[in-house]
Amino acid sequence: MAYRFVHAADIHLDSPLRSLAMRSAELADLIGNATRQAFVRVIDLCLREQVDALLLAGDLYDGEQTSMKTARFLAEQVRRLHEADIRVFIIRGNHDAVSQITKELVFPETVKVFSGRAEAVAVDRARGGFPVVVHGLSFAEPHAPESLVGKYKPVIDGAFNIGILHTSLSGSSGHNPYAPCSLTDLHATGFHYWALGHIHKRSVFEGKCTVVMPGMPQGRDINESGVKSVSLVTVADDMSVRIEERFTNIAQFERVNVDTSQTEDWAGLAREIGKALERTRKDAASDHLVARVRLTGISPLAWRMRRDIDLLKAEADDRASMVGRCWVEKLEVQSQPPSAAQVDSGDPLAELRRLISDEVAGSDAFKAAAFDVAEELRGQLPPECRHILGEDEAAFDIVVADLLNEGADNVVARLHADLDVEAA
Repeated sequence: MAYRFVHAADIHLDSPLRSLAMRSAELADLIGNATRQAFVRVIDLCLREQVDALLLAGDLYDGEQTSMKTARFLAEQVRRLHEADIRVFIIRGNHDAVSQITKELVFPETVKVFSGRAEAVAVDRARGGFPVVVHGLSFAEPHAPESLVGKYKPVIDGAFNIGILHTSLSGSSGHNPYAPCSLTDLHATGFHYWALGHIHKRSVFEGKCTVVMPGMPQGRDINESGVKSVSLVTVADDMSVRIEERFTNIAQFERVNVDTSQTEDWAGLAREIGKALERTRKDAASDHLVARVRLTGISPLAWRMRRDIDLLKAEADDRASMVGRCWVEKLEVQSQPPSAAQVDSGDPLAELRRLISDEVAGSDAFKAAAFDVAEELRGQLPPECRHILGEDEAAFDIVVADLLNEGADNVVARLHADLDVEAA
């Protein structure tokens, strides 16, 4: 008699928009509601597959949520599972550790929210079914710098032991260390399945102990690109485990590269953008595509792309609308004019660009001034937007360097436009 459950994590219900580039009200509304819609899909999956339980491995919310609207939404979705006799097991992670909703919302008896002290819950099963025990431990505070694995209750012999844990494992790019542990640590517990959360990229480690990081059901910005999903898990009578990935995202973020080397005019450039969006939309596994278009290659249109990026964005938006259910979140111009590829081109603007990069932007005094400005800006941003300048010092350095280069290219593009006007 198999035991089946859906394993999900990092829902981030009602997460604030994380991209300042989303200036389209319609796009902002789409992404703003996407986390809720994706969660509804998770509930629909549980009901459709008639699973025994839903496991939520932390970060159900994005912070100290107090919205009763959010509470009502969650209560409605949990009630759907309760009416179908599907159990729900929840732990709190770093984002929802202090959430008042999880602490104060009265759930039905089919829902178990684990506290800051480890617990092991035996699952009631029909006669003949093998025993199942679910172990859980919530974050008591938003930060958990030490491993929590050693605090879990010991394995229950003869039962299929499932552990739910919010952890950064041994570390991951873009994620601060939270309850760090290794796969070896998890295997040593003797548990059969570890339902993890925190890292937003899916990973599965199968073996005597199955360890799964399901990713997240819905991305929120370009740094959470690609298809998003949850895991449908079946434990057979012999306690073997089968894992199925099920897609849940409403909107899929993707980077779209467009080589402009062969484009000779503005209309041709717009057509190439449209073709690239159409190809990516065809391959996307979600209802909507949200694209960040990157223009690359050597093109005589490079200066104009930078100078008239607002007009080019309008062209890209138009092409996206023709593709359907497709949005351009931002344009990135990395195309270079032919003169930039020729060291001895004699182009005074190419020489000016080199001087800006080598003599000005490369100087210690300029770097120090730029970092001071960036730090001041970061301090003025709302907390949910501060990540755009990097999560740590190394990332901050890279972001500032990229901004300096982009600014230098834009200055030269404007000067090029002025020379074109004078020549005319």
